[in-house]
Order: sequence, then structure tokens, then C-alpha cells
Amino acid sequence: MSELVAIKFDRIDEADRVLNELRRLQKEYLVDLEDAVVVIRPPEGEVQLKQSIPLVRAGALSGGLSGSLWGTLVGLLFLNPLAGFVVGGLAGAGAGALSGSLADYGIDDDFIRSLSEEIKPDSSALFLLVRKVQPEKVLAELSQFRGKLLRTSLSPEQEARLQAAISQA
Repeated sequence: MSELVAIKFDRIDEADRVLNELRRLQKEYLVDLEDAVVVIRPPEGEVQLKQSIPLVRAGALSGGLSGSLWGTLVGLLFLNPLAGFVVGGLAGAGAGALSGSLADYGIDDDFIRSLSEEIKPDSSALFLLVRKVQPEKVLAELSQFRGKLLRTSLSPEQEARLQAAISQA
């Protein structure tokens, strides 16, 4: 079961730095992230969401590959597989990009936007959906950052340990 963790930071670049550290820890198999979203609130302007999984690009790539395959097969029927490859690839990439832009993976964007109202201008937040974690090692690495928990699905004692780790910096 995945756990939700939302942390706000006083600096606008801090959420990106924490996510980069978590990606490094993920390569060491200390944490397994299912989804991550960085929220930035510039000094003037709207809240910006940066998804860690670009669904439009992934949809266009998979749609383009499958469209090229099917286009080639249909093109063979009409004795022009190259044209089928090109037309099928373009149509598949367009359809995949459209489906990727309409999909919502992981943490619900409306939930993120509602919690983002608590973020002050010129600050950031990090929303994480964590599958597995080695708590002692990850908390030790995160103690270099300073933040405040917005919301979690952790148990009260786990939440207290996390808040203590990110408050010590």
C-alpha cells in the first residue's frame, strides 16, 4: 500500500532539491516512489505543478510505436508499407498524446491544487506517493532539508519522526 506525504518548504527551489535527493535514494533502492509532484508558487502568479511522469510524452511515444506497427501492416495490404508506417506513426502519436494529456496518474491534481492554497508565495511543496521505504536511512538523508508536513497518510509516530527529521535543518 502506498503512503501519501505532502511537505511544504519556505524556499522556491527546495522541493526540487528534495525530489532530486529522493531520486538518488531510489537508485540505491532505499525508497520506491510511485508518483511525485513539485508545486511552485512564484512571488507573483499562479501555482505551478511539475509532474514527475510526463504523460503526454509517454502517450505520444507508445502511441507512435503502436501506430507505426499497425500502419505498416495496413500499408502492406495496399502495397505501400512506408506510407502506412508514416501515417500510422503520426496518427498513433497524436492519439497517444491526447490520451496522455487527459489521463491523471498517481496523486489527484485537484487534491494537490486544494492543498496548494496553504503554500505562501515564493515557496514550494512536494507531494509524494511512496510504495516502500527504508525509514532510518531515508530520514537521515532528509534531515539536511527544512520543511513542514502539510498532510500524510502515515501513522502518528511515523509522521512525528518525519516532521522531526525535516525540522532539524
